[in-house]
Amino acid sequence: MTLPASTAETLNGDCRAAMLDRAALQYALQAQGAAWHSLVAERCPHLFAAVPVFITAAQMRQMRDVIDAVERVVGLPGWSRDIPLPNPLPQAGEGTIVACPAPGNCLGVFFGYDFHLNSDGAHLIEINSNAGGGFLNALLLDSQRDAGLPGKAVAVENLKQSFLNMFRNEWRLARGAAPLRSIAIVDEQPEGQYLYPEFLWAKNLFEHAMIAAHIVDPSALQARDGGLYLDEQKIDLVYNRLTDFSLQRHPVLRQAYLEGSVVLTPDPAHYARYADKRNLARLTDADGLRALGANEADIAALQGGIPHARQVEAADQEQWWAERKQWFFKPDSGYGSKGAYRGEKLTRRVFDEIMQGGYVAQKLAAPGERTVCVNDAEPVALKYDVRCYVYAGQMQLVAARLYQGQTTNFRTPGGGFALVRVVE
Repeated sequence: MTLPASTAETLNGDCRAAMLDRAALQYALQAQGAAWHSLVAERCPHLFAAVPVFITAAQMRQMRDVIDAVERVVGLPGWSRDIPLPNPLPQAGEGTIVACPAPGNCLGVFFGYDFHLNSDGAHLIEINSNAGGGFLNALLLDSQRDAGLPGKAVAVENLKQSFLNMFRNEWRLARGAAPLRSIAIVDEQPEGQYLYPEFLWAKNLFEHAMIAAHIVDPSALQARDGGLYLDEQKIDLVYNRLTDFSLQRHPVLRQAYLEGSVVLTPDPAHYARYADKRNLARLTDADGLRALGANEADIAALQGGIPHARQVEAADQEQWWAERKQWFFKPDSGYGSKGAYRGEKLTRRVFDEIMQGGYVAQKLAAPGERTVCVNDAEPVALKYDVRCYVYAGQMQLVAARLYQGQTTNFRTPGGGFALVRVVE
């Protein structure tokens, strides 16, 4: 029996259904200033998708259930004790993982839960501890409030203020009532990063809140006088956009983090607890979860919402080769699909390299598709994933990324960040 298509499927299959209000988006981009608008237009022509993505209320509920279950499991006492540590993770005393300098315990900004959605439901494929795009998606969402699109967006009220409050809360947890005076947005060669326009947008947000903000490469920071400095400016908080998750390549920042002379968010412990790919195997190990004390409802949510994952071991290489087409192989500490391979596309050489260790394999879960018409050309089906931006266990915003190929590369005409609308 063939079930009737849902409203979401119908809308996603029609490239001319519920088009984005491009004029409103252009107005919003231009309102950020001529220089910023030109930078986006020249560097990021495929930053925003031409159409929204539609999902069902049931898919939305499942994503919430999976996120809630992950947050409860990660909060169990045994989870942090047994996490697969990056090598080496900064520690403060025997067995104590630094999560944020005393007296508080930072929560980590912009966690990203990434899902593939298909007819079998929602499937968590990755957790990021420094997910990009939150600020840009807030701008996109705000530009389309009067576009008359079907369904509802999933976002908290006043996203800009919510994001600002998130950073203030990270500071408060670490420093109490002391005023937050300065923030450094830190990444390697930040001006060359694709999402550099987002750094500029965040800098503007902080400065409007009377917080001095700087976009810097970590090599520009100096540790002295019990603090972290950029020239003569003492840095209170670092918004960490680095993909060196254990900070091994950045000893000055790592030492400041260890000594508690700066508040760093997100930090290496956030990555280890949530985003290390080996955690996907732990989250899909029902017996291991029971041993940690997870309840059966959470185990069921995780089993149903996260494709099974396993640590790759060379001893099983014959089985891995025979079953490779069922799996997606990811490096333990990878990011942005770097070094990740769909099993059916593996050459024997790459497979042998994977068998050397440092990989997790996750059962394939097909992404959803959204039909797009670009410049009145023939309709083309793009893949999409859905990213839930989460802080302190609470969902702030749900967005999507449209793309062709294996990765969300922001090079696809008609693709990029997309609004998500929930329809019944």
